[in-house]
Amino acid sequence: MSDTELKLDEFAPSEGALVEIPQDFEGKSATDLAPVFDVPVSISAVLGRASMSVAQLLQLSSGSVLELDRKVGEAIDIYVNNRLVARGEVVIVDERLGVTMTEIIKDGDTSS
Repeated sequence: MSDTELKLDEFAPSEGALVEIPQDFEGKSATDLAPVFDVPVSISAVLGRASMSVAQLLQLSSGSVLELDRKVGEAIDIYVNNRLVARGEVVIVDERLGVTMTEIIKDGDTSS
């Protein structure tokens, strides 16, 4: 990475957004967002979570089953830059796994 490039995660959440989005943004088109099209984001689809000790982790091997905190068919969480933005379902597209969003999470609405 060059000296002029900055990673998004170098800024603390309390520092606020770098780009202010006007409240009257309704009626604008996607071309109005062109300045941010090249901003990289990290997207994660979390199937579930598990807690274990280091000793248990070291005992895992190929074929081990790891029990997650979710039930079969339960929605998965979709994070963008470590922020919950949606919930969805796992789908298969051309023999690959994918995620379809079924619910968009509004700011502060993280209840299940």
